[in-house]
Amino acid sequence: MIGNDVAHAARLLEQGKLVAIPTETVYGLAGNALDINSIGEIYRVKNRPSFNPLILHVPNLETAQKYVTHFPKEALQLVRQFWPGSLSILLPKSNIVPDVITAGSSHVVLRVPNHPITLELLNCINFPIAAPSANISNTVSPTSPNHVNQGIGHEINYILDGGNCKIGIESTIVSIKNGKVQILREGGVSREDISRQTGLQISLSKQKTVQTPGQLKKHYATQKPLYIVESISEYIKENPTQNCSKLYYEENDNHDVENIYYLSKNYDLSEIANQLFSIMRLADKDPTDCIIIEPIKLKGIGRAIDDRLKRAANN
Repeated sequence: MIGNDVAHAARLLEQGKLVAIPTETVYGLAGNALDINSIGEIYRVKNRPSFNPLILHVPNLETAQKYVTHFPKEALQLVRQFWPGSLSILLPKSNIVPDVITAGSSHVVLRVPNHPITLELLNCINFPIAAPSANISNTVSPTSPNHVNQGIGHEINYILDGGNCKIGIESTIVSIKNGKVQILREGGVSREDISRQTGLQISLSKQKTVQTPGQLKKHYATQKPLYIVESISEYIKENPTQNCSKLYYEENDNHDVENIYYLSKNYDLSEIANQLFSIMRLADKDPTDCIIIEPIKLKGIGRAIDDRLKRAANN
């Protein structure tokens, strides 16, 4: 069932059941983060590898502090600027947090989502929720209630309807190391945003093991192959027998109108991020052989878009 009954969603979560929830990034598959049976159900429904940890969603900083041993001052700077919002922070976990949430790690990822319905829900319950994207692992993330329903609607009890997601790609995940902000996953908050609003130094993680969600090499994949090509027009010339869905970052005067999608009117990176997963889903339903898209500009949220496309692409 799809609806906007927050109290009903809260009761289901209290009973150990799963609910899909809206956030500003993507829809999440929510369960009681302190109930190992609920967490087991999240992994089962998503077919998610057990070594891939989950993010804790909480209503505010005060609640977050219950689930970590300490907040470095740099993390508090980030919280003041970006919570609620699409920034998740990896911190040393307290013993309250089940090891299954963190895949055995001593650290847990937390965030306060910036969506009024989900914040209302979080304030109705006395536990944090784990909420990875509400889809089968490694497939395109859902940004609307219908996306969730089409994918896993038969497996869950309720989809809390919060409309279409405003950002459209997952949160940025960071950690603090030697006083610097380490980017573990690019997302809805860009490194430029962090630097400009906090003055903190930024570094990129060189960690090879999976510490946080979104670090698997293959992720966000469409059913048909998606290729990142240097030039769509050249690719079509070189592969005349291949029937492709073509994704462009801005409108152009291309007269070939068949199976063409524009992610933005004029290369607006925020609009591209917002439209990306929805349009990937539409192109995936076309009667074509593949999806093609050119590399994106590597600035701001463009880096997060690039990350999603590279993990979705076929080599």
